[in-house]
Amino acid sequence: MAGFGKWIGGGLGWAFLGPLGGLLGFAIGSMFDKGVQAIPQQAGQTQHGDLVASLLVLTAAMMKADGKVLRSELNYVKNFLVQQFGEEAAKSHLQTLKVLLDQNIPVAEVAQQISRYMDYSTRLQLMHYLWGIAAADNDIDPNEIRLMDEISYHMGINQADFNSIKAMFIENTESAYQILEIDRTATNEEVKKAYREMAIKYHPDKVSHLGDDVKKSAEEKIKKVNEAYEKIKKERGIK
Repeated sequence: MAGFGKWIGGGLGWAFLGPLGGLLGFAIGSMFDKGVQAIPQQAGQTQHGDLVASLLVLTAAMMKADGKVLRSELNYVKNFLVQQFGEEAAKSHLQTLKVLLDQNIPVAEVAQQISRYMDYSTRLQLMHYLWGIAAADNDIDPNEIRLMDEISYHMGINQADFNSIKAMFIENTESAYQILEIDRTATNEEVKKAYREMAIKYHPDKVSHLGDDVKKSAEEKIKKVNEAYEKIKKERGIK
């Protein structure tokens, strides 16, 4: 049976958990074949575990998007995993990621599965994290942008939200307005209204059920919204 673990794990994953389960089952089975201990998901952590699975599979897709896996990207992912999940869990997740990097990831199918089973606020946080990987080397490749377009589409992210998150990483003269999902022609009252709506949409409490790790990531996003609002207020002299 040596070497069969990854195929058995992958088959069971695809049968019961779709493409996400298939890829993770293959990875965990491969680790089993090599004698690597995988940390099992604890009872009551289904939503948290689903998010981790999505992170790992799409992380692998993003890291391979430009045809090379860079040290800066790996460091970004490692630091994120350690910060969010702790040293022990991060070590296990990185072992899984190493196996996933060698797999052909069906991005559209994975993103569609995420769209069906993950709430919208959490999907937005996942998109923010993936953009962070693309920007880790301070040079976002066109292939990475195309992949983000594909993931966003199949995850059911609306265009305004996609542009808002993208503007947090690819800055231009319109970035602050794009983050608030308004045009430069918006009135001051429309700017204030947009800020209030974005503050509600990205409020960390919307993902607090997934734990403090995800909530902290959401706080980084709301910080960008606040910075955009302050920039527009300063430009317009809004009190």
